[in-house]
Amino acid sequence: RVKLSLSTERDLFARLREQAEAVAIKVFADNLRDLLLAAPAGPRVVMGLDPGIRTGVKVAVVDATGKLVDTATVYPHEPRKDWEGSLHTLMKLVLKHGVQLIAIGNGTASRETDKLAGDLIKSVQKQALASGGQAQAAMQKIVVSEAGASVYSASEYASAELPDVDVSLRGAASIARRLQDPLAELVKIDPKSIGVGQYQHDVNQGELARTLDAVVEDCVNGVGVDLNTASAPLLTRVSGLSATAARAVV
Repeated sequence: RVKLSLSTERDLFARLREQAEAVAIKVFADNLRDLLLAAPAGPRVVMGLDPGIRTGVKVAVVDATGKLVDTATVYPHEPRKDWEGSLHTLMKLVLKHGVQLIAIGNGTASRETDKLAGDLIKSVQKQALASGGQAQAAMQKIVVSEAGASVYSASEYASAELPDVDVSLRGAASIARRLQDPLAELVKIDPKSIGVGQYQHDVNQGELARTLDAVVEDCVNGVGVDLNTASAPLLTRVSGLSATAARAVV
């Protein structure tokens, strides 16, 4: 009885753990699918704001195709509190590139930066109305998840894609592109680093990686890609294309 009870107990625990792992991996996969298939803003000029307090708010402007065209750092919060100066800098960028959307990362100082974006939109509208134009009056701000942006900015792919750009500014560019096309941008990050699942370090790593890769591939093939703007990591996920073929296409 003692020997059987021990072995039965071990067997039951192993089965329960397997079931629990399967559910945890399924939850992770479902969350990832929802995130990847979020509605894209489409080809519009976007300003990405990566909020920070002491280190300042990192700003990156990407054009309609997702190409980085301008970067800046502003310090509207503590300790410098340069609110007016920050608005002035952002205003110049908006008018220079015709920014249509503002993407704000949801990290530290996100709410304060959201307020800054609100003030910026008001100033732009005032100026547009004063000059009798309507072009800039339709700007909008949206808070986006910045999970995995720091992983992307320090990755090997980011340094190949944006070699002359500072690591901290790459995160802002990633935030801006996430709003344009979440799928195309999040594909560049290891799914485990996006942080949409629980217990990810406790479950079977091989099984988790396989499931998440399958989800990403499924999403990319379900949506399709735009060859003119697709990156190598995105093309690699298209069925039948190897990494070498994807790089050759790019």
